[in-house]
Amino acid sequence: MRKLLLAAALCALAFLPATVSAEDPIIIKFSHVVSPDTPKGKGSERFKQLAEKYTQGRVKVEVYPNSQLFKDKEEVEALQLGAVQMLAPSLAKFGPLGAKEFEVFDLPYILPDKEALRKVTGGALGKRLFAKLETKGITGLAYWDNGFKVMSANRPLRTPQDFQGLKMRIQSSKVLEAQMRALGAIPQVLAFSEVYQALQTGVVDGTENTPSNEYSQKMHEVQKYTTNSAHGYIGYAVITNKKFWEGLPADIRTQLEKAMAEATTYSNDIAQKENDEAMEAMRKSGKTEIIELTAEQKAAWRKALEPVYQEMASRVGQDVIDEFQKESKAVTN
Repeated sequence: MRKLLLAAALCALAFLPATVSAEDPIIIKFSHVVSPDTPKGKGSERFKQLAEKYTQGRVKVEVYPNSQLFKDKEEVEALQLGAVQMLAPSLAKFGPLGAKEFEVFDLPYILPDKEALRKVTGGALGKRLFAKLETKGITGLAYWDNGFKVMSANRPLRTPQDFQGLKMRIQSSKVLEAQMRALGAIPQVLAFSEVYQALQTGVVDGTENTPSNEYSQKMHEVQKYTTNSAHGYIGYAVITNKKFWEGLPADIRTQLEKAMAEATTYSNDIAQKENDEAMEAMRKSGKTEIIELTAEQKAAWRKALEPVYQEMASRVGQDVIDEFQKESKAVTN
């Protein structure tokens, strides 16, 4: 049914006039798969407000949350074909498109802290990654945070040996599969909507996610321990249809870039705040024990996970890994 709706939407687009009059606003359909009260949802609404303000009504942004238009798996295709003009998918979406370089974000500890993250996403390296999407008919506009991940299980996870034999839920990612295997765990790919029940019933023993996701989905209620590992990052890319973006008047595009920059700061600040608040709320709940790793324990995690870099080099690109590590080293030195 969804495929039929996508086809119908594209057919309808074929009958739209090639140009609009100067009086008609430019419509941007901004579709995403999460609820309006998430950092991504709030960020898209802020972009709408700012875009309409800065263009003095010449642009009208229509935000469609909760997969109202297209399912998660269909949204990028819809953007490429012009059924929507803007999305904010997970960075993991681009690997299946042939831009496997984006899977570098899944590598454990590739981004040691937020300063290193900002240097990558806000600098030349982030732009070079976006350039990989141009041949797919996509223009990258901004990187939005979900946050740094924690590990949870019904066993305390302090050392790599603690993972031995655990069934750990992951997003679909070859890099994350290799990460869990390196720790001695058994990776299990499950949809996000299925994780709580899988943890509750013992289908999986544990998972990794951001604190805000763990708390909002009540995973902490069925996980005795949560380790504040900050071992990985979950983020999104705000993208647009390349042909649409390049066809905009230059002055309109400038104002939209300004709106996007401000909306990005706003969304990322909310993501940080919600993760901090979620961690504190989980701590106070008493339902999951928060484990803080010592410097020695974190070093042991890093050493155990080093083989993942070599294993994934042929997939992600050794040059991309080297560039990320160079940027991170420049921040820490």
